[in-house]
Order: sequence, then C-alpha cells, then structure tokens
Amino acid sequence: MAGYTSVTPGDLAHMLGVIGAGSVEELFDAIPEGVRLGRPIDLPPGEPEQAVYAELRRLAARNVSADDEITFLGAGMYDHYVPAIIDMLMSRSEFLTPYTPYQPEVSQGGLQVMFEYQTAISELTGLPVSNASVYEGPSAVGAAAYMAKLANKRTRVLVSRGVHPHSRETLETLAIGYGTTVDEVRLDAAVTDLAALGEALADDVSAIVIQQPNFLGAIEDVAALTEAAHAHGALVICAADPLTLGVLEAPGNQGVDVCVGEGQSLGNRLDFGGPSFGFFAATQTHLRSMPGRIAGETTDADGRRGFVLTLQTREQHIRREKATSNICTSQALNALGGVVYLSWLGRQGIVDLGELMLQRTHYARETLAALDGVSKLHDRPVVREFALRLDVDGLDGVERVLERCAVGGVNAGYALGRSYAEHADGLLVAITEQRSRADIDRLAEVLGPAVAAERASAGAGVAS
Repeated sequence: MAGYTSVTPGDLAHMLGVIGAGSVEELFDAIPEGVRLGRPIDLPPGEPEQAVYAELRRLAARNVSADDEITFLGAGMYDHYVPAIIDMLMSRSEFLTPYTPYQPEVSQGGLQVMFEYQTAISELTGLPVSNASVYEGPSAVGAAAYMAKLANKRTRVLVSRGVHPHSRETLETLAIGYGTTVDEVRLDAAVTDLAALGEALADDVSAIVIQQPNFLGAIEDVAALTEAAHAHGALVICAADPLTLGVLEAPGNQGVDVCVGEGQSLGNRLDFGGPSFGFFAATQTHLRSMPGRIAGETTDADGRRGFVLTLQTREQHIRREKATSNICTSQALNALGGVVYLSWLGRQGIVDLGELMLQRTHYARETLAALDGVSKLHDRPVVREFALRLDVDGLDGVERVLERCAVGGVNAGYALGRSYAEHADGLLVAITEQRSRADIDRLAEVLGPAVAAERASAGAGVAS
C-alpha cells in the first residue's frame, strides 16, 4: 500500500548496532530451537483501516447470538436475563476504570463491593469465608485442589467424571505444576459411583472434586460423598451452579470444605465466551491459604464504618514464589455484576427463579422424551439441565440433528459425545427463565422431525 516502505539491509544493520546485537538470530537466543517456527509467518499484505473494519464486520456477522435464535445450549454457560441496573452500575467510572487497589483503603467503594460480594457468596454456599473472586470456574477448581494439598500435604486428587470437562482438564494441567496426581471416579446411573469412590479413597488422597448438579444435569448425593471423603481425611471440593442453590441445599451445610464455581449466570452475559468470574468459598480453617483477595469490615479512628483489604496473596508484590496462587488480579467488575444480580433477585427471588427452572425443566424433559427416537439418558432428579439420548448414529448423527434444528432457528443443546465417548448419542439441554413454554414446544417441533430425518437418512444409507 502507498506510504509503506520495507526495512532495507542497511536500516536493519543500523538498528541491530544500536542495541548491540550482531544479528537478528541473536535476538532469539533465549528461545529453544524446538519451539521456533523456522519460516516466515504467512501473512497477507497490509490493508487500509477501513478495509480491515469491513472485513471484521463480515466475520462478526457469521456469529449467531442468543438473541438471534432460541437457545437451549448450556454446559456451563447460560442465557439468563441481565437486568438494566447491572449495566448501569458496571459502567460507572469508579468501577469500570480502576485496575486494582494498590492503596486499597483509599478505594472504599471498591472494597465495599468486594465485601458485599463475599457476604453474598458465603450466604449462597453456606460457607463462612469467600474471596473477592477468581478468573472463572475451572481455574477455581484447580486452585482449590492446590489449597487442599497445602492443607494436608497429600499428593492425590480424586475427581468425579461428572465434573465439567473443562474443569477436569484444568485440574489435570495445574496439578502437574504442583506435584499432584489426578484420578477419575466413574459414574453410575449418571452420578458419582459411591462404591468406586470408596475403593479409590486412601490416606494419600488430598481431596475429592464433585459437581452439583453434575455435567449431565443429575443431582449428586453430596452428603454421602462428603462423609466418605472425610472418613479418610480428604477434603471435599464442590463445584456448584450458583443459581440452583436457591432450591438445593447449600454445599457448606452438607459438610463440604470448599465450594467453587462459575459465576457467569449471576448477572453476566454469554458474550461469546466471556469474560466472567469464578467464586471461591471455604471453611474458616482455610482462610489464610485461599487464593485472591479478601476484604474486611472495620471502623476508623472516629468509629465510622470502613473497609480494608484484609488478605491478598498476589504473588508479584506480596509473597512471590511463596504465594498460594498465581492470580495477579481478579474479575472484580464481573463480580460486581454478580452481587448486583443477587441483590436484585433477593432471598426470595433466587428461590422463585430456581422453582421456575424446575417447573420448566420438568416440562421440557417430559415433552422431549415423549418424541419418537428421543429418550431420557438417566432418571435422576434435575434442576435446570438434563441429558437425552437420541436414536441416531453416534456423535455425527447428533451433530447433524443439531444442524437441522439450527436451520429452524433453534439451538437444541450440547452434543455430549464431544466430551463423553460413552454418551455419543447424548444431547444436553439447558433451561433458563428466558425459555418459555412456547420456546420448549418449538424445540419439540424441530427436534422430533430432525431426529426422524436423521434416522431416515441413515436408513437410506444402509439400504443403498
């Protein structure tokens, strides 16, 4: 493009001389040969800004948002209504623009947000201590397992196969770094196999990780799993869906030591995958080993109410290599959305929302399971998400059913075979208060014919 010139050999030699380097290759001595690309990057010529903008608009138009279709996709991220008050408060400059309070006591408003957020999470989870957020749900699971190792010095973690696949993958990745092995506990009838857990538990198990409800939507017997783990001195980490805790017993009330989870459903939109925030609550015993920051309430010299940053484990300016976490900040703005949302709902509102999801989930599950070629994957109680089995040819068949439903303007859910080979014919369907009875009926209208068309297509292929 006119106006751009390439760097001449003379210019390059001059630049290298200024910085004291003998060659371009010398600049990359610190990078091992095995991870170098070894060839020029295949990039097209530069374009003017307006052309780039037009291209990005074209690419963005390929996205389909939850506002463009009726979506029953969940699997950890959910299409809930976000009230206008959240956008209003999150866009205020005192919350939107600060990075982090290096002189924390000056930031009374930010500290109060943290304190109120911690209070809400503690009440929700039934645990006395909450931090002022972590990045997202899966990393909260990994951080909780590390905290368990710090607590009892054991080097083995048991994780239920019902835990979100992303959380299991994150746990396994992080565990390598802190010298812990991760073993998976199988499911039985869609919930954690208590007998298999008992066989796997031993004196070297630091913690067990479970999820409530689990990835298949089934309600786990948290109390029984907790009792089994505690009998061997292992901690219990429960990854919970926060919006189901209006109708399910709080994990802390069932003896769970640590409750973590994904906070996206609390006042945060899907936003094509983020950002969101993770919550982290624990018993008082683990107060000083928790990752992130904890704000506290106090009074000043004149007896006025005030807030302080009580604990922070930020590695780069506090404890460095002795830090209990690698978290360099928190998702404080997203967590603000979470506490505003919980305040907007109120104590009764979260119960009402949970009951609404229960009713609509029951209706959807029974309606869809009555379709020809569709059945329940399990009969366990569910709250907002449930798994179906489609009478089609494995994962490919399910994916084609989903494509047919999409043509009808409906995202029918998540193909379980992407994460669970044993459920290659499975479909995970999520319900929120955004999905009306009419929406559920529309899903049935497109799913039934889509399954029938896929079965007919497969049958024709066999016949030919």
